[in-house]
Order: sequence, then structure tokens, then C-alpha cells
Amino acid sequence: MPDRVHVTSVPTIKQVAEAAGVSRATVSRAFGAPHLLSQATVEGVRAAAERLGYVPNQTARALSTGRAGNIALIVPDITNPFFAALMRGAQAQARDRGFATFLGDCDETPELEDVLMTKLASQVDGFVLVSPRLDRARIEAHLARRPLVLVNRDLQGFSRLLIDTRRGYARAVEHLAALGHRAVVYVAGPALSWSNAQRLDAVEDAAARTGLSFREVPTSRPSFEAGQACVEAVLSSGATAALTFDDTVAQGVMAGLAERGLSVPSDFSVVGCDGIIAPMIYPGLSSVTIGCATAGRQAVDLLVAQLQGARSASLEKLVVPAEFVARATTARPAKVARAAATARKAREPAFSAPEPIPSGRHE
Repeated sequence: MPDRVHVTSVPTIKQVAEAAGVSRATVSRAFGAPHLLSQATVEGVRAAAERLGYVPNQTARALSTGRAGNIALIVPDITNPFFAALMRGAQAQARDRGFATFLGDCDETPELEDVLMTKLASQVDGFVLVSPRLDRARIEAHLARRPLVLVNRDLQGFSRLLIDTRRGYARAVEHLAALGHRAVVYVAGPALSWSNAQRLDAVEDAAARTGLSFREVPTSRPSFEAGQACVEAVLSSGATAALTFDDTVAQGVMAGLAERGLSVPSDFSVVGCDGIIAPMIYPGLSSVTIGCATAGRQAVDLLVAQLQGARSASLEKLVVPAEFVARATTARPAKVARAAATARKAREPAFSAPEPIPSGRHE
């Protein structure tokens, strides 16, 4: 990184323009609308600004353009790995597009979600609303104030990005059926979650198609503790495998099984969703994997398109697929594994001991 130039006063946009060899308008675009310039120009302007210690005056920009240069990202639970990964992608893309990002955590509560959006509306140019719990009427009321993009909520008339996990969960059920499982449970997520409804339907449909018995086990919220707490209900269902709302719940289920002396996957199989922590825990978690950071970046692009006045942007629908990845937490159920071992042993040729060498003298 180049050394910062020390100046005796606050650096101005004129000084940045002179240092970069461009106009003041180009400097403004490099920070406010970088998509209008070449990448080389943007990098040159920002490098000059960094050397001078120049920071764009957001207040002045807001007065001249009517834009605050900020967007807000509202999520149900900032501690959940899925939302954390999505936020990082969204924040990085917003920064590249010249926006600062406000983050809001509504704690799975529609009332708090409503309050956050109301209070932030005067400070931001638009919202990325992730897995919203609000009803349609309240979302429409907020759209009347500021442009917004929905993530994982399929409402007609809104710009939205949907992560389609149906195929991934169907593949997971087929994988379990092929292993010999005959009964599965779905450990559910929040009742107001569009993603939860999608995943529940996918598991139920795939179970019916493959001849598996199916039950749903509700939880209080998608958390490690909720996964732990539901294990008794999971086991009492008679299932030999659980498909869970996300990786965090799956990890809780695995911990609850371990507390009861059960091993994953030899005694019970577990499937998660998101793919964030799945490769990092032991044993590696079979999971429906989502490109969370990429989804965050794409959601910001949908919002920026609205802010730039693209006619179709407010109605755009972008669907992102998710794929099932089998790892070490799914295997044949114990009874099937024992039966297979017995059958394999029966197919093996019987062992015959060699005849003993006769004792006595040789003639």
C-alpha cells in the first residue's frame, strides 16, 4: 500500500482530482457510481484518495443528489452462520458499488423488523431485507418509502432473490433412501420462514416419492440449543435420519445424540443446510450447500439497479440453486448395516483348516 501523503488541512475533492489527473466529476463517480467508469479509473482515483487521506463527504453528497450513500441490511439473527456469510458478501459488494452498509438484527421478531426499517429509512437509500418475518402489507408500506430487495421471500411485485433448496433436499432424501433408511424426520425452522416452508415441502414430497415414512419436528428457533432440545422427539419418531433446517440446528442434534450415547452416523444420520460450518465440524456434515456470500452480493446488485432507475429492477426475480453434498454424517442405518454384514459373511466361502500331518515314523 502506498504511503499516505501528510497534508496540513482536510484534503478536498479538487486535490484528489489533480493527483489522479481526472475531473472532480470523475472523482465523485469513482465513489458514488463506480459502475460508470472503467476499473482502472476507479482504482486510480481511490489510490489517490488513499494517499491524500481523502474521505467522501456523504452529507454534501446527500444534499446535492438526495442520496445518503448508505444501504441497510436487515436479518433475523446476526449470529447465524448463514446470515453472517451473506452479510459479508453484501457488505463487500456495497463497498465496491460506493455504499456504506447499516446492519440490523430483528431477532426473529416481525415487530422489531418493522421498527428497524422505520428508523433507518431516513438514513439509507434502500434496504436488503433477508428472510423477512413481516406480512406483505407492512413490506409494501416500507417499499413506498424506500426501494428494497427481498431475500428468501417470494412475493410478487417485489425485487427478490430466492435460494432454491428444494432440489438439494430432494437429493438428500434420495441419498438416505438409497442407504436403506425407511423413516426420516425434518427438524423445522421458524414458522414464518419462507425457506422453512420450501424445505418442509421438499422433504415431504421426496419422502412420499421414495417410500419413506416422514414426520416433522418443530423447534423454537434455528439454533444449536433448539437442535439439542428436540432430540428426544426425533428419536421417539422412530426415524433413523434427520434432515434439519440448517447446519446450526444439525450441530445441536448431533450434540444431543452424543449426550445419549448415540454415534453419528453409525447409529443415526444427520443432514444440514447452508454448507458454512458443514466442512469444519467433525464428522463432516452432509449438507445442502448454498453460496451465501454470492447471494449477498447479488442482492446488493439488485438494489443498486433499482437505485439507478432500471425500469425492470423493481420486479426482478433471481433464483439461486443449492446442491446437496454428502459427507460423513450419513450412512446405512444400523440394522441395515448389520444385515448387509451378515449377508456378506454368508456369501464368503467357508474356511477349511488344512488336514493335520500324520504323526509317526516315515518308512
